[in-house]
Amino acid sequence: MPDSRFGYAAVAGLPNAGKSTLVNALVGEKVAIVADKPQTTRGAVQGIRTRPEGQIVFVDTPGIHRGDSYFNRRMMSAVREALDAPDARVYVADAAREPGDDEWEALSTVERAHREAPRPTILALNKIDRIRDKRDLLPRIERYREKFAFDEFVPVSATAGIGLDNLAAALLRHLPEGEPQFPPDQFTDQPEKYLAAELIREQVLRVTRAEVPHSVAVQVEEWEEKKTLTRVSARIAVEREGQKGILIGARGATLKRIGTEARLAIETMLGRKVFLELRVTVEPRWRDSERFVNELDWRTNA
Repeated sequence: MPDSRFGYAAVAGLPNAGKSTLVNALVGEKVAIVADKPQTTRGAVQGIRTRPEGQIVFVDTPGIHRGDSYFNRRMMSAVREALDAPDARVYVADAAREPGDDEWEALSTVERAHREAPRPTILALNKIDRIRDKRDLLPRIERYREKFAFDEFVPVSATAGIGLDNLAAALLRHLPEGEPQFPPDQFTDQPEKYLAAELIREQVLRVTRAEVPHSVAVQVEEWEEKKTLTRVSARIAVEREGQKGILIGARGATLKRIGTEARLAIETMLGRKVFLELRVTVEPRWRDSERFVNELDWRTNA
C-alpha cells in the first residue's frame, strides 16, 4: 500500500438509512445532526477522518427523495453535485429493512452518476445490529449485487460501532495516492455558526417531534466572542402561526427546553460557556423562496 491516500467519498442513500449517524461515527465527532425524521440533513456536509494510512473526507448528503418544493429540489441538487465530484461513493442501506421500489429508485440516482463518471462504489449495509441471524445478510447483499456492480460490500452498524474500521479501510483501498489536505485534528469544513444553527434545529426536531415537521429553519443572527463566553442569538423560522405557538409552548416552556438542550450541545462543541438567545418568526412558504433558502446556505454567504 502507498505511504498515503487522500480523497473524497460521497455518502448517499434513502432518508433514515443512517447516513449522518454513520458519518459521525466514522469521523469520531458530530458533524451532522441526527433525528428520527427523514430529510434531517439538508445540504452536503463534510466530515474528515484521518488515519495513518491516509485521510478520507466524507460528504454526507440529504436522503434521496422526490423534490416537491424549491428547497427539496435544492437538496436533491446537493445530492447530485456530491455524487458527481468525489473519488469514491458509499451507498448506505438499512439492512433491517426489506428493500423496495423506493430503494431501487434511490440507487438508480447513484447508478446514473456512475454512468456519467465511474467511481469506486461501496455498499454499506447499515444497522446490522438489528438482524438476529447474520446469515440473513448474504441474500440481502445478493439482492443489491443484482441491481448494481458495487466494488465492495461492508456490513456496519453506526450506532454499535461495528464494521467502521472495515469500511474506512475499504475506502482507502480505492482512494488515489495523496497527502492529507487538512490538519489531523480538523474534523469538518463547516463554520461554527452553521454548526450551532444545526444543533438548534436538531433540538427543535427532537423536542417537538411530529408536531412541527421539517418546515423549520434556523439562522444565527449574532455571534459575539466575549472573554468568558460566546453570545449567540438565533431565530427559528416556521411557515405557520400554529407552528410558532407549538415551538414556544405554554408560558414559553417548549422554547426554553429547546434553548437549554441546544445551549448544552453548543457548549460541548465549542468547549466554553454559551449564552443562547432564541426567537421564533413566521416565514410563509419559505421552502419556495430562493432568497430565504440562499440565506440558510453558509456556502452561499461565505
